[in-house]
Amino acid sequence: MPLNLAVAASICSLFCSLFAIVNAEDPYRFFNWNVTYGDIYPLGARQRGILINGQFPGPDIHSVTNDNLIINVFNSLDEPFLLSWNGIQNRRNSFEDGVYGTTCPIPPGKNFTYILQVKDQIGSFYYFPSLAFHKAAGGFGGIRILSRPRIPVPFPDPAGDYTVLIGDWYKSNHTDLRAHLDKGKKLPLPDGILINGRGSGAAFNVEQGKTYRLRISNVGLQNSLNFRIQNHKMKLVEVEGTHTLQTTYSSLDVHVGQSYSVLVTADQPARDYYIVVSSRFTSTVLTTTGILHYSNSAGPVSGPIPGGPTVQIDWSLNQARSIRSNLTASGPRPNPQGSYHYGLINTTRTIRLSSSAGQVNGKQRYAINSVSFIPADTPLKLADYFKIGGVFHVGSISNNPTGGGIYLDTAVMGADYRAFIEIVFQNDEDIIQSYHLNGYQFWVVGMDGGQWTSASRNQYNLRDAVARVTVQVYPKSWSAIYIALDNVASTSLRDEYPIPKNARLCGKAAGRHTRPL
Repeated sequence: MPLNLAVAASICSLFCSLFAIVNAEDPYRFFNWNVTYGDIYPLGARQRGILINGQFPGPDIHSVTNDNLIINVFNSLDEPFLLSWNGIQNRRNSFEDGVYGTTCPIPPGKNFTYILQVKDQIGSFYYFPSLAFHKAAGGFGGIRILSRPRIPVPFPDPAGDYTVLIGDWYKSNHTDLRAHLDKGKKLPLPDGILINGRGSGAAFNVEQGKTYRLRISNVGLQNSLNFRIQNHKMKLVEVEGTHTLQTTYSSLDVHVGQSYSVLVTADQPARDYYIVVSSRFTSTVLTTTGILHYSNSAGPVSGPIPGGPTVQIDWSLNQARSIRSNLTASGPRPNPQGSYHYGLINTTRTIRLSSSAGQVNGKQRYAINSVSFIPADTPLKLADYFKIGGVFHVGSISNNPTGGGIYLDTAVMGADYRAFIEIVFQNDEDIIQSYHLNGYQFWVVGMDGGQWTSASRNQYNLRDAVARVTVQVYPKSWSAIYIALDNVASTSLRDEYPIPKNARLCGKAAGRHTRPL
């Protein structure tokens, strides 16, 4: 089906059902995206990249709290494709998450229309392809959710608002990297770092005396990155949907999957200044530069490239602890963010998740509580919805580390809907890790080196911990979060919207019916 006909047919067939899924009083924003391969040159050499509407990175999504986003994606690649929305909660609608646990891939030459609502959300996020290592070829872009006009924001409107996508990058095509991983090998050190798809030369224009918002997201594959601007300070104002205490930093660590908003004032003599992004915790430090360009610049960048932290874990840990919620600022609603007193709620369960690495059947594998996950042939969400047995195993992963050897399983951990629980991520490896929970924002109540024990709770921040969607766990360290399981997910269908009428069905769910039209 030609792209324009697919778009029209998809929107026409879906429009009548949208009002059953989202609030008809909230505005709609429509997007039509064509996903293709194309030549890109981020590090100077030609590569086959993944483009959206011919763009690398893909187009930004601009929205306002409670907007309905209707995103029709046509897959012009030669393999299945999915997009996931990092940080978008898809409340009561996890069928739209865009990961293989919930959503069937879009086959080559076909389309799928995502129906999202950014319900009760603000902030800076991004989208990315979630299958087949496509993220190593592009297909990612920024998402910004602005506050509604009547909701106060704890800083003046900036003169400009920039998306800044940073990430490590390889010169090899994603298919070669995927084959390398499929052979059970580890990825080598990346070849470079990109800023908005460029290995060097990304420029951001400013006027002297004005203040700008930079929405910085680490869309890379494995490396934490440090972001800094020559001779300029950055005031942190928002982290993944939470307004923060407005602390000033000279540089900022951004770990894989994380997003930060900072305000930068062009208060220096009028010339160009280095924007620097460098790798953290790597034996060889990778560095790239962009340019902060004053409109009345008297000259190009000059002087040495500003240095930053390299392997210092304590520096990063202390910075992470300094990031706090602004309790008096409004969030998506007019009530202050501090009106939800998470620290006064008793947790009903503690889950300790410990990572490990090792060889299984001659291949490198990674595990949580000794389980190395094996994807099923059917999205777990669909298997649960249609009550298809034998796809996954609830309870086959323990609440606590077992200390046993790594084994393979399609494991699912059950939990009670609306429970308020504690999760501890224990990292006994020599690499930094990031954990993201689709559909949720959680409070990062503590992190430290060594082994977590019940005594570690004595150092928890139970007053103004930052609420976010992705948390880092430093090497040989732990991080603890509090989370309210108030968003229906894979193994509970109570209080959830019905399966979308346009949901693709695959694996053992193929041939079944979603709902009557």
